[in-house]
Parts: sequence; structure tokens; C-alpha cells
Amino acid sequence: MVYKKTRRNYLLSTDRRKLNYDFISSELQKLYWAQDLTTLEITKSIRNSRAYGLYYNNTPIGFAKVLTDYSRFAYLSDVFIIEPYRGKGRGVFLLKGILEDPKLKGIKRWMLATRDAHGLYKKFGFTELQNPKAFMQLKKD
Repeated sequence: MVYKKTRRNYLLSTDRRKLNYDFISSELQKLYWAQDLTTLEITKSIRNSRAYGLYYNNTPIGFAKVLTDYSRFAYLSDVFIIEPYRGKGRGVFLLKGILEDPKLKGIKRWMLATRDAHGLYKKFGFTELQNPKAFMQLKKD
């Protein structure tokens, strides 16, 4: 099921046929959390998640993906809006649209990691972990 939300000339869509993988890879590789990822790794991660393209007059301007079991848990990842479109409410439109996606309606626990966008996510109820020592990771090089 393709989900879409519009506002004026902006479109948020999960239609995979609209995704421009070269654009997404190029923009992600500029960002601190994805600089070491290959285009192949980025493409594979998109294909294995719920992907959202953000468009202005059908031109891609942003992206986000959600890794989820569609039941209890979702991890928001790779959120970006290209520079000329930042700071004008597009991030709010993107996140609000994702959180309103009917396919993710029952999710009780959302997680994400950010170094510098806490203010944006707090607008939607995200908080810092109450007990970060309860979380663990396995990191492989």
C-alpha cells in the first residue's frame, strides 16, 4: 500500500517507483552518519525498510526510512532534507507524515539516534532514553 500526504506543492510518498536512489545515496554520503556507506549498502537498506521520499513539484528534496516489525517497534533513520529546503517546516511535514502513516499506527516504541536535531524530534514527543544502560549494541567493523 502506497502512502502519500500532500501540502501545497510538497508530496511525501512511500511509492518506491518515485525514489531516486542515486540522489538519496549522494545526499546521505555527505552526512556524518552515512559517509562510510556505499551506494549498494544504502540501496539495500532502503529496499529493506519503509522508505519515504519528500518531493517539491516532483523533484526529490528529502528522505527518511523506518525499520520496523509493523507491530511494536520502529527505528527512524536517515532523515534528511537538502539545504535549500531546510528551516521552513519541511522537516515537521516529513515527520508528521511518517508518524501518521496508517501502516505504522500501532507502533508503541519509536527510536532514533541524532547528534544535532533533538529540538525537531522533541516536538513530536521523542525524549532521551530514561535508562540508556539498558540498551546494548554489537558493532562490527
